[in-house]
Amino acid sequence: MFDRPSTPRPAQRAAYALLAFVFVAALSACGETKAVYPDKQRGDTSPTWGEQKRETIFGDGGLFNTDRKKRTDGEGVGIGVNAFLWRAALDTFAFMPLSSADPFGGVIITDWYQPPETPNERFKTNIYILDKVLRADGVKVALFRQVRDGSGGWSDVQVDAKTIVDLENSILTRARQLRTASQEAK
Repeated sequence: MFDRPSTPRPAQRAAYALLAFVFVAALSACGETKAVYPDKQRGDTSPTWGEQKRETIFGDGGLFNTDRKKRTDGEGVGIGVNAFLWRAALDTFAFMPLSSADPFGGVIITDWYQPPETPNERFKTNIYILDKVLRADGVKVALFRQVRDGSGGWSDVQVDAKTIVDLENSILTRARQLRTASQEAK
């Protein structure tokens, strides 16, 4: 019924050739190449001669963080942010119910908290740990405040900027205490 040509058509041959070329190019990209160092001095036997730092798309540690350099200043292996800032933020806001915490992204979100002394107002915070190093600008706090209106609903109220700065400073103070305590324990 349908006759198949015994030889491939020219368009099919070109497609096969292109496919073979792409396959060979991709396969050859997987191989290692040896670098030629023409500037080597005769008799140079230093162990570091010719070594170059490899740059990869996965960073210094590689895909599975196989670079085992000693970590300093609270930079933990299982956490994406400064461990002292992270712990200090959790300690500072421990009285508030926790909604979510992402140690790799450095975000802590609390749920609404109503102080027992003032049942007609409530607070919520978002804490952002911005760096792996313990620095003054490594933490940012967003504070939200609501008050109950006459109909029983909640309405947003402006928060004083000094309150936010005081909260950030209390986190930094606690982080410094944790760092000092860990250095004394060593």
